[in-house]
Amino acid sequence: MTDRAILYHYPLDPFCRRVRLTLLEKGIPVGLILEKTWERRPAFLEKNPLGTVPLLVEPDGHTLSGANAICEYINEIKTTPNLLGETPRGRAEIRRLTEWLDTAFYHDAVYPILLEKVVKVIQTRETPDYEMVRVGRANLKRYLKYLDWLAGRRAYLGGRSLSFADLTAAAHLSVLDYLGELDWDNLSEGSTWYAKMKSRPTFAPLLSDSVAGVIASEHYKDLDF
Repeated sequence: MTDRAILYHYPLDPFCRRVRLTLLEKGIPVGLILEKTWERRPAFLEKNPLGTVPLLVEPDGHTLSGANAICEYINEIKTTPNLLGETPRGRAEIRRLTEWLDTAFYHDAVYPILLEKVVKVIQTRETPDYEMVRVGRANLKRYLKYLDWLAGRRAYLGGRSLSFADLTAAAHLSVLDYLGELDWDNLSEGSTWYAKMKSRPTFAPLLSDSVAGVIASEHYKDLDF
């Protein structure tokens, strides 16, 4: 038992990054333990039989798994800043965007690139299929246009203030940014929004991430990219 929460995570997992950003925005101190879930460590499986990250272990030993559950729990136990909106319609919109990012965007654009450039390189030692990377890139262009459209019409993606929509989008995009796959060409509104997210003090720890075997892109730490 420790005097602060512990987050089991993997640096290039966007769902873990979303939880990290939430904890940082809330000002909740947390210790980080890098967990290579593919190693199936017995000690970790005792804490989470599913063997997945993110996994948050509170000081009293209580465990929570799953990015959505952890983030909404954190938002309830520390209400400032509120990351889920002030009205029913506002909360519905933020949840809509968060679900879209975690499902369609992740499945179509993030995961194909992550699979070929990280999972196969580090975990399974398979030969990457760069046709799948090209598919992910093509899908990414389409999705970035929608994020650009949102950024051009709202102060933040989910509305007037920072919300889970922004943190979720930034978490997914930051993984692609690390891998050198993020291109905002002719998407100035989206680029400005992402630069604003990268410039937040809470984003700095993510910019310091490094993963053995996967070198960060040259512009990953560039706040204006």
